[in-house]
Amino acid sequence: MNIHYLTLFPEMYEGVLNASILKRAQEKNIVAYHLVNFRDYSLSKHNKVDDYPYGGGAGMVLKPEPVFNAMDALDLKNPRVVLMSPQGRPFDQKMAESLSKADDIVFICGHYEGYDERIRTLATDEVSIGDYVLTGGELPSMAMTDAVVRLIPGVLSREESHQKDSFSTGVLEHPHYTRPREFRGMKVPDVLLNGNHRLIEEWRMEESFKRTRERRPDLLDDRN
Repeated sequence: MNIHYLTLFPEMYEGVLNASILKRAQEKNIVAYHLVNFRDYSLSKHNKVDDYPYGGGAGMVLKPEPVFNAMDALDLKNPRVVLMSPQGRPFDQKMAESLSKADDIVFICGHYEGYDERIRTLATDEVSIGDYVLTGGELPSMAMTDAVVRLIPGVLSREESHQKDSFSTGVLEHPHYTRPREFRGMKVPDVLLNGNHRLIEEWRMEESFKRTRERRPDLLDDRN
């Protein structure tokens, strides 16, 4: 998979893409990251990428030419083009699974007040990571990258690590415990210590549904 980031601040990605699972995926040649500063594709003398909005109003709007020119230069066939926008569809695990099957993903990361509306025509997906506004699309694209890359076969050492994650199964994940058996008066449930895998799986399923009912009952609306 190739992941391309159209951004005005490529330096923001250096720490995130070069650490932990994302770095490992790159070292295994499973994923390649490409940082594209679309300011380099501006047509103006001073590499201007924004301008005042027609009709007036506060803030500056991203011009279409630099973004379109950057996309033309990539020259990709059938990429998933993700436009980061607070107006977009909420990002979820199902979308992460869908994106993990793509050969090329392009994240268009806006800044300033917003996009020239014509930029939206480039997108296959317009996505939001929550009902709040950030300075730009860089941080959301990093969060999405982390969610997507870990789902690609071969990235995690054990594929089942993500198959039972919260949201992958439709409910929240069950509690986890490790040594010591007792810590500051808090004990590991006995069922996890008896070696009976059937009982352990039943307990984990019950705890998953219990936790989901308590914390995210909306996830159970479509379940019987």
